Amino acid sequence: MRMLLADQGQSWKEEVVTMETWMKGSLKASCLYGQLPKFQDGDLTLYQSNAILRHLGRSLGLYGKDHQEAALLDVVNDGVEDLRCKYALLIYTNYEAGKEEYVKALPGYLKPFETLLSQNEGGQAFIVGNQISFADYNLLDLLLIHQVLAPNCLDSFPLLSAYVARLSARPKLKAFLSSPEHVNRPINGNGKQ
Repeated sequence: MRMLLADQGQSWKEEVVTMETWMKGSLKASCLYGQLPKFQDGDLTLYQSNAILRHLGRSLGLYGKDHQEAALLDVVNDGVEDLRCKYALLIYTNYEAGKEEYVKALPGYLKPFETLLSQNEGGQAFIVGNQISFADYNLLDLLLIHQVLAPNCLDSFPLLSAYVARLSARPKLKAFLSSPEHVNRPINGNGKQ
């Protein structure tokens, strides 16, 4: 969400919640599912990362040029979230014992994204269509955190590697990715990466 907002030149106000504040319980009790993020857009309050991401995609014209592209973006984004769930399971439940096996399986998890890129302008464009989408930002985030986990994970995926470099070089996104707000933010709540 932050990458999307920054790259699209949108301003936002972020309230960082400390563990101490969260543990008091009143904020948690006020959240629909008892979890964050919580996103306020005027009088609309949203919960769930992907609902927020899709809302931003629709609101900012980042949801494909037609219904077909929108459907394909949903396919991509759901694939991103499937891999994000595997990643979260590793990070929060099985990091020490499971990291080696996860990294070994990672090429199989990344291959579908390389395939999707190859099917769209030979991998020289975005994940779907010829304009950036909400799914591109979500995929980019996932690929960047995987490069922290396994720095060479994209070595056998030239299209994904070029995609990460190309998107990360977009001026507003590049500025955000190098900002202290981004660089100093922990990737995961438990410090494992």
